[in-house]
Amino acid sequence: MSGLDLIRSAISNTFRSKTRTTLTVLAIFIGAFTLALTSGVGTGINRYIDTTVSSIGANDVMTVTKTVEDTASGPAKYEPDTTNVESATGRPGSTVEAITAAELDDIRAVPGVESVDPVLTARPNYVEYDGGTQYQAAIGGFVSGMSLDLAAGSEPSSDSDTYEVALPVSYVEPLGFSSDSDAVGKTVTFGVTDQTGASSTIEATVTGVAEAGLLGLSSLTANDALTTALYDAQSVGLSSSSKDSYASVSLRFEPSSSDEQVSTIKSDLKELGYDATTVEDQIGSFKTIIDAIVLVLNGFAVIALIAAGFGIVNTLLMSVQERTREIGLMKAMGMGAGRVFGLFSLEAVFIGFLGSAIGALGAILAGTALNGVLANGLLSALPGLTLIAFDPAAIAVIILVVMGIAFLAGTIPALRAARQDPIESLRYE
Repeated sequence: MSGLDLIRSAISNTFRSKTRTTLTVLAIFIGAFTLALTSGVGTGINRYIDTTVSSIGANDVMTVTKTVEDTASGPAKYEPDTTNVESATGRPGSTVEAITAAELDDIRAVPGVESVDPVLTARPNYVEYDGGTQYQAAIGGFVSGMSLDLAAGSEPSSDSDTYEVALPVSYVEPLGFSSDSDAVGKTVTFGVTDQTGASSTIEATVTGVAEAGLLGLSSLTANDALTTALYDAQSVGLSSSSKDSYASVSLRFEPSSSDEQVSTIKSDLKELGYDATTVEDQIGSFKTIIDAIVLVLNGFAVIALIAAGFGIVNTLLMSVQERTREIGLMKAMGMGAGRVFGLFSLEAVFIGFLGSAIGALGAILAGTALNGVLANGLLSALPGLTLIAFDPAAIAVIILVVMGIAFLAGTIPALRAARQDPIESLRYE
């Protein structure tokens, strides 16, 4: 019997007892369905987190600030060279020690650092469109390597000399635009007050509209030219030393740096009195939590598959018993123990394939339907989130894993069939 004949025979034998096989396939279906669905949830959420990560910073950039004194037990001492800002920890109104222009050279000298640029904090009073209502505006810079999750238009050009800005979707309607695409190409006006109390305005072109994302993006993303113009306008009246002091700096390292190398850079900066955080540091905990939840859910799916494996053992053991005389006849006609073992193993693998393939297909159909319902319901506040996303490679791995479990489950019945004595089998009633 050739290998192809063995496969055909295994498939045919699988359906000898349709009810028993159907129940076993159903058990595998439940496990594979759950495993594919939970894997899809993990893939969908992690993709969304990756999109959010790329929209708030580049992967090869650290934000560096002076190490803040722990003031949990009392107020911090006043220092003349502190800057009132929202610190990297996100505490509004807290103070951080400013980084001077001279100290930038110390940071640049750290091994592994490619470039260091001061972060200019632009704080316009308002933004308006065509003389309409004025709204408060927080400005976020756009650096090379970032990738905004856009609802319309394009990202601001970091190399352009013209003033460009991307609006959050929450600003589109209040500013007076009829839609996201309507805002693209229009000119908005920023109002700025300098240190002497004088007011001025700066105009910028809207290049795109950005989705809110996981962190609820509410800042306007400006290119370097606009950020610098706003900073210069608000800094009129400051002394040169104050203007050249920064709450934080942006440090770029080699994109191919390993985690160990990145940790070394952070350690070296810590010794110099600086704290450094990457985008992954800010949002990595989300991934850890999601991965842990998905791992637990996958554990339940694996338990279901193991239970289904016992169903395969039972199904094939009964099949071996029912086909004892047939096994004796095959051996008497020259079929070796290896071929007999292969025949029953293929039956187990085929049952595993049926259950896993149908389960994966069912998960894809259910996930697609559920995505549509959730997008217009519970997840409507998170545009761009596809909760359940399926990776073809992951689905293929799930099917192969289930087939592997089925093969292992079929080993005992297959060995029992392979060891049957042909003479005794032919006498079996």
